[in-house]
Amino acid sequence: MICLAVRLLVKAGHAQEVKDNFAKLVPLSRKEPGCRMYIAHQGIDNPRRFLVYEQYDDQAALDLHRNSEHFRQYATNGLYPHVESREAELYTPLP
Repeated sequence: MICLAVRLLVKAGHAQEVKDNFAKLVPLSRKEPGCRMYIAHQGIDNPRRFLVYEQYDDQAALDLHRNSEHFRQYATNGLYPHVESREAELYTPLP
């Protein structure tokens, strides 16, 4: 299993657009083969900050997600234009 943590800082005044895109992206991502978990969070102290926590069976499942039509529509072309900065890190769980 692999885990992906993505931290986003969205441009001022664009948090709602990001939330709207996540509302469509999350349920579709959760239905993908090999997706174990896909959760989007919004910062409490700073609502411009978002955290996405994802778990996949393997790299192939993550690649499938990144190449999906819904990822292109709601992430690449939907929420990413509103992102000021993005940091993504891959992890593997400890035994």
